[in-house]
Amino acid sequence: MTADSLPPFTTGRHPTPRGRLTGPAVRAPGVIAAMTSMTAPQPGQDPLMRYVELRRHTDNEGDRLTAQGAADAEMIGRDRLQPPYAAFVSTGAARATQMLEILRHAAGQDDTPITVAAGLRSSVEDRWRQAATAAGKGADLEAIRVIDPDLVERESWLLGSALRQLVAGLPEGGRALVVGHSPTTEAAVLGLAGQLVPPLGKGEGILLTEDGGGYRVGPLG
Repeated sequence: MTADSLPPFTTGRHPTPRGRLTGPAVRAPGVIAAMTSMTAPQPGQDPLMRYVELRRHTDNEGDRLTAQGAADAEMIGRDRLQPPYAAFVSTGAARATQMLEILRHAAGQDDTPITVAAGLRSSVEDRWRQAATAAGKGADLEAIRVIDPDLVERESWLLGSALRQLVAGLPEGGRALVVGHSPTTEAAVLGLAGQLVPPLGKGEGILLTEDGGGYRVGPLG
């Protein structure tokens, strides 16, 4: 499959199936129970919408958080969460899962399993790093697309498809907390919602809201 055969970037409207998660994008025992256990949305949330907090992991060295990264995650957990969460989702990277464990504990939901959504982690991370380096520090997806258009086109579609599947698995009114990476989180949002978001700094996040198959993207504290 080439980039030319992939669907074009979206306009922000997709039919979102109301069924459970299927396929390879999410794999973990108990994922269905985790995602359907919350029936009542938190105050201020529309009971017919679905919400996904997408955060980049905090400071790391290799595939583990640094002491500063762990402290920053604890700070986020103190005043920036909006529990209860229907699901805690990691890309499978140890640093993402480590941050989720901290946030899950802060939310008081240690008994909720962490789901691994492998489809939200790129299989060509080195290519992303090379393109981002060539585009320059702080480059957004448009700048990276100038360097490697096939990468951004194809990966946005693949990552966006995985994100769509995750959203579809949430109960109505449900909220998920996802910890991932940059610029692949931004690419997933572009592929799903058709919106270009600024590069995420470590620990920063955005809120994706699904409403009847349409998607809105907003800031997350």
